[in-house]
Amino acid sequence: MIPRTLAKELTLAATEYPVVTLLGARQVGKTTLVREIFPEKPWVSLEDMDVRVRAETDPRAFLNQYAGGAIFDEVQRLPLLLSYLQGLVDLQGQPGRFVLTGSHQPRLQEAISQSLAGRTAVLNLWPLTMEEMRAHPPFPATSFDCMLRGGYPRVVAQSLDIRRFYNGYLQTYVERDVRALIQVRNLSLFQKFLTLLAGRVGQLLNLSSLANDVGVSATTLREWISVLKSSFLIFELIPFYENVSRRLVKSSKIFFADVGWSVICWVFIVFLSWNEILCVDLC
Repeated sequence: MIPRTLAKELTLAATEYPVVTLLGARQVGKTTLVREIFPEKPWVSLEDMDVRVRAETDPRAFLNQYAGGAIFDEVQRLPLLLSYLQGLVDLQGQPGRFVLTGSHQPRLQEAISQSLAGRTAVLNLWPLTMEEMRAHPPFPATSFDCMLRGGYPRVVAQSLDIRRFYNGYLQTYVERDVRALIQVRNLSLFQKFLTLLAGRVGQLLNLSSLANDVGVSATTLREWISVLKSSFLIFELIPFYENVSRRLVKSSKIFFADVGWSVICWVFIVFLSWNEILCVDLC
């Protein structure tokens, strides 16, 4: 396992709260991290349909099987479980009893605010940092190599082909997660949006211009950007002004949480090969 800097904070949170919730994009290492830190807890994946059906049919009986505590993975698949979890925690709220992981914040946020407010610490796990990658030899030869490969743990640890990995990730995300979060009738338009957004990384976000290039309304674009943010794939950098009101009205900048996404969404669309990329004058 690649050491994660969040491990210390996650361990500390488990000494202070009865529930610890770890959020992050798919495949950033949430399951690996919590199972490494809490090896004594049974691990329950709600991605498993059989498990999910049992939990949905009789939530109380299901949770009573894990009265001593457990790791519930991908709880956004069954948010209603959290309201029943509240009852167990209120009866016996020893710190670190339950650990939750999730990939989509909107599905969890409402359940957390309604059922687990004040009972859980919420932490976000992002792709690997340069510091974390350096701790896992062999470290890529240059910072440029790191930038091109991105920071998803499997890519770093197993030296996977990045084009194949990110293409598969993109296809799964668009076809499965996007459909679950919003009603996108034309998935190819959403993929076009991802490509054009990746080409605007670090620029002031002009919604009207981007909407025009994609071929959708600015309202639709705001919804799509919200989905990417809630999926932990992008983040918004708000300009700093001493006047708080100006911060809220001025244009922000969008960045991908993992550079590898930008590479697969944009660079490989423009350039056909590694050699072309490496020959670009970056100065």
